[in-house]
Amino acid sequence: MLAGIKQLAGQTLWYGASSVIPRLLNYLLTPYLTFKLNSASYGEVNLVYALISFLLILYTYGLETAYFRFSQKPEYNSSLYNTAGVSIITSTVFLTVVLWLFARPLAGITNIPDNPEYIKMAILIVAFDSLAAIPFAKLRQDGKPKKYAFVKFFAVLINIGVLYFFLSVLPGLAAADPNSVFVVINGLTTDTGFVFLANVIMSFSVLLLLWREISGFRWKFDRKLWGEIMVYTLPLMIVGFGGMVNETLDRFMLGWWYQPAGGNVKEEIGTYSAVYKLAILITVFIQAFRMGAEPFFFKQASGENPQRTYARVMKFFVIAICMMFLFVVLYLDIWKYFIQNEKMWVGLKVVPILLVANMFLGIYYNLSIWYKISNKTSAGAVITVGGAVLTIVLSYLFIPSYGYVASAWTTFLCYLSMCVACYIWGQKVYPIPYAWKKLIAYIVIVILLYFVHRLLLRIWSNNIYSFVTATGIFLAFIWFILKIEKNEFQKLPFIGRYIR
Repeated sequence: MLAGIKQLAGQTLWYGASSVIPRLLNYLLTPYLTFKLNSASYGEVNLVYALISFLLILYTYGLETAYFRFSQKPEYNSSLYNTAGVSIITSTVFLTVVLWLFARPLAGITNIPDNPEYIKMAILIVAFDSLAAIPFAKLRQDGKPKKYAFVKFFAVLINIGVLYFFLSVLPGLAAADPNSVFVVINGLTTDTGFVFLANVIMSFSVLLLLWREISGFRWKFDRKLWGEIMVYTLPLMIVGFGGMVNETLDRFMLGWWYQPAGGNVKEEIGTYSAVYKLAILITVFIQAFRMGAEPFFFKQASGENPQRTYARVMKFFVIAICMMFLFVVLYLDIWKYFIQNEKMWVGLKVVPILLVANMFLGIYYNLSIWYKISNKTSAGAVITVGGAVLTIVLSYLFIPSYGYVASAWTTFLCYLSMCVACYIWGQKVYPIPYAWKKLIAYIVIVILLYFVHRLLLRIWSNNIYSFVTATGIFLAFIWFILKIEKNEFQKLPFIGRYIR
């Protein structure tokens, strides 16, 4: 079991590097974009990326998870990659053609009716990313996290370089020579549009970087296997759509239902999207963990007492996200400077709510292993759709009055309810001995420590004092965890040798 957790830690480290470093680099674009774009334009960027999240679910329809599941069956080893490839290529071409024809109505739904070209670029981004999905899944299944990390990292460097050229270099080149080709390029779209064009170039570059995996594909199709895959994966697509409703639909709903007094709703969306990015450490860790955990969990399922392994993984996961929560909220007065538009700082009040919400989202991903292992993916669909319905109802009731504050609390209540439902249902079907009392205690403790810090700042509002007290609280929590979980940490590689 310890060897398995060590393997998961190693893969999570590499997948973490491939997620954390690129996302941190993209995170550094937040001050750049909030400086180059006004609040309304930044809101438009996030509206389009919210649409991209939904379209990715439609385009990939859970094939990655199905790939991991069916790769455990030896009889399908020779045909799985090709069958999944044929499926996603065919569906991608079909969906791209259809959505391209309906770009203008989609622009209206996305609250950017005057810029359907943004939607067309979004469709291209999704198409290229979808074609890369199965090659990326193959890298993960084959245990090649280093190449996975390299492709992800290099792609983000391309995106950053091209975007900087479009927004900071190109206007000067165009102004210097009115007869140059740079004038034509500069007139292709707006600054907001260049954000998406840079992403199109990055997504296409990923396909080139994955050419070795793509070239191994053969146009061979196993209809029986594909039918089994669809039975398994279609409920996962519902799960994915429900998840996107919970994660990103609030941007659209703010545009549909909120009318700020004397303000622009796109500015509100831009503010909410900017402060949401301050939850990056938790969301990035969750993404990295999912990358390593999904194939790991399936491989462990056939081993001896996998439930015990899953319980230990959950414990370490909760400890990690509790530390990350404190690291963000205790130093929020420093993190806020990553948002260069000071008008957006008014939204910082919802950051702790969003962080706790994302903690529960990560816990839910851990809990959800029971229905994937037991082939009861329809249960995941029911839970996620229930969360989506709750999100829509609460948003409809409270967004008109409270704006993005209602969105933050709705996100929290949605993920909390999904965790509770998934745990109760899962323990009846596939019992796992989670130390849930201890885990709840850890979450409550870090939330209380946040309030203690805010109370201390009410006594004396000083930046140095804030930093010193935050650091003291953070180190005290680490000491507390090491003391409580001493025996567990002593068994870990590297860390264990330093704990006595």
